[in-house]
Amino acid sequence: MSDKDTLTTGRDLLAHYEYLIEISQQLTSTLDLGELLGKITAGAEQLTDTEASSILLYDSQANALRFEVTSNLNPDQTESIVIPIEGSIAGWIFKHGEPRVIEDVTKEPSYFGQVADTVDLKTRNLLGVPMRAHDKVIGVLEALNKRHGQVFDEQDIKTLMTLASQAAIAIENARLFQQSDFIAEMVHELRTPLVALKASTSLLLRPDLPEDRREDTIMTMRGETDRLIRMTSEFLDLARLESGRTHLNVTPFDLGKLIDECVEIVEHQAADKEVSIATAEVDVEVKGDRAKVKQVILNLLTNAIKYNREQGDITIGAVVTSVNDKPYVELSVTDTGLGISVEHQKNMFQKFFRVADSEGYAHGTGLGLAIARHIIEAHGGKIWLESERNVGSTFYITLPCA
Repeated sequence: MSDKDTLTTGRDLLAHYEYLIEISQQLTSTLDLGELLGKITAGAEQLTDTEASSILLYDSQANALRFEVTSNLNPDQTESIVIPIEGSIAGWIFKHGEPRVIEDVTKEPSYFGQVADTVDLKTRNLLGVPMRAHDKVIGVLEALNKRHGQVFDEQDIKTLMTLASQAAIAIENARLFQQSDFIAEMVHELRTPLVALKASTSLLLRPDLPEDRREDTIMTMRGETDRLIRMTSEFLDLARLESGRTHLNVTPFDLGKLIDECVEIVEHQAADKEVSIATAEVDVEVKGDRAKVKQVILNLLTNAIKYNREQGDITIGAVVTSVNDKPYVELSVTDTGLGISVEHQKNMFQKFFRVADSEGYAHGTGLGLAIARHIIEAHGGKIWLESERNVGSTFYITLPCA
């Protein structure tokens, strides 16, 4: 090697380490889990000069690894894939806590081909390293397909090991931050119904309390108890979704039949308010977790009834569209209610945000739309709204077609 080549190699190595330091600094300053995972995969590709990268984290309930993020695939493509600990490359790396280089995956008996079968991803070679935080392996970081016909070398292994160890600690810190932040919000929200219950019990202890007041107080307690039960269930749902520990059971299903089911469930609630529901013919199969999508549609329908005017209307529509050259269905739920101000629209999918009705009362827990957003985004879709005051609102969701 000439002096010029040595100098060039030295400069490349210096730039390489500078970028690694820059990525490490970014990881320590990021507490948003989604943003953090994106930075890690981008860093892995850049540092190893590869076409793609992925992070697989351990799922203790399934005793398996699941894709948390992949740089070149949508979540709906990998959500249903479970990587077993036994009989897979990533499983071996996780179990033994050691890196592995596979130069030709077609000659590797433990290559888990379901990934390629599911997403038509042609993996030629890969480098996988354990993600270790506080002496515990929490997952695997993989770099796929070395560019320009090169092979993985010792420098690639050392670099990816360094990135993986820092990434693992950053992920654990982000999870802890989310949990502590969420618990603080949860405790704050639980105080209101608990205070109401305490005041009600004090009233019931008064011997001079009239019988009609006693019955009203008992009904108040019943309502606040139901609210607490609903709130704690939704807290658990959202906590699992935000931590990435809720995984979808993705299968094809008939969206039209699911909409009919949801309408049948809310018909009684709509009749009480004399609200009519019209459904356009929906003849399309989508790919997703049927139970979770049902939860989202029911939330949109109950909100459309709750914030509608007496004798109002609800219209459900669906059109097939394209997102990044892939077929998606766009489902809409339109009401003729109060509408939502521009100021409030930007907060509608935030935790604990509630819009008051015409009497100034804010219904619900303020978690339903936040949960809906997480579910739809986990499918690789989007959720948004359009609204005009005193005219009504339309909520939209997109889901991948089967």
